Amino acid sequence: MDNKKSSDYKLGILFIIISAFCFALMNLFIRLSGDVPTLQKCFFRNFFALLVAAGSLIRTKTKFRVGKGNVKYLLIRSIAGGIGMICNFYAVDHLAISDASILNKLSPFFAIVFSYFVLKETADGVEWLSVVVAFIGAMFVVKPSFGLEVIPAAAGVIGGLGAGLAYTFVRKLGMRGENSMIIVAFFSGFTSLMFLPYLILNYKPMTAKQWMFLILTGIAAAGGQIFITKAYAKAPAKEISVYDFSIVLFAAFFGFLFLGQIPDIYSIIGYVIIVGIAVFKWRYMLSKQKKGVS
Repeated sequence: MDNKKSSDYKLGILFIIISAFCFALMNLFIRLSGDVPTLQKCFFRNFFALLVAAGSLIRTKTKFRVGKGNVKYLLIRSIAGGIGMICNFYAVDHLAISDASILNKLSPFFAIVFSYFVLKETADGVEWLSVVVAFIGAMFVVKPSFGLEVIPAAAGVIGGLGAGLAYTFVRKLGMRGENSMIIVAFFSGFTSLMFLPYLILNYKPMTAKQWMFLILTGIAAAGGQIFITKAYAKAPAKEISVYDFSIVLFAAFFGFLFLGQIPDIYSIIGYVIIVGIAVFKWRYMLSKQKKGVS
């Protein structure tokens, strides 16, 4: 590895860890904003992200021009991402934020499944096994039961599913040459409009403290999006994506420090299984790449 590639690789790791830190902060601020309705939180998170994305397009003098044939993929990405966000925010409001964060990080495993159907990308036995093991880990976090207490955890899993489908279409759009900031701006704008009718009809007045935390949510989300984009510009996703799981460590720390949350033993087992299989899959894919296996 030459010096520039080594430097870019290290920067990629640093940026993706900063991104995970920002997204963990986002989850903390969502929780600290209190009893604001979930869809209202989603609207302001996306509205502030839209301002950041629009500012970036203006600053770089990039015209908002969607590539031919890409609108339908942008719509699917936005709807899937919007539903995933609603479920993730609901999970964050009702679970330990470390539990909600790890369930949302099932998205790469869902992406393997969706990539098979959407992108016609075939996965081998080890990759499919990683999906099964990740879901076993998720069951330790979810702790399935027949009571209503399972609903937030189920929402967290659906949030990961929505994010996995959204990322699959982000990849498809990238393969079609769509500008990444156009994708971010379209998603933020579409979901802001998607949540606007609810906001108009059911707006709940907020305190100054709640406004502050929702603004911080938007800033943290924008930071997470910016740094993850920078990370993947420096190094391939397959080489650095495993570091994104550091969000669980940050979320557990924030949850303990600010919310007094301590994950139970079953959740911790689930974290170890999911992060462990993610690390195993990462090492396997690097080994496979070095051997030149397609």
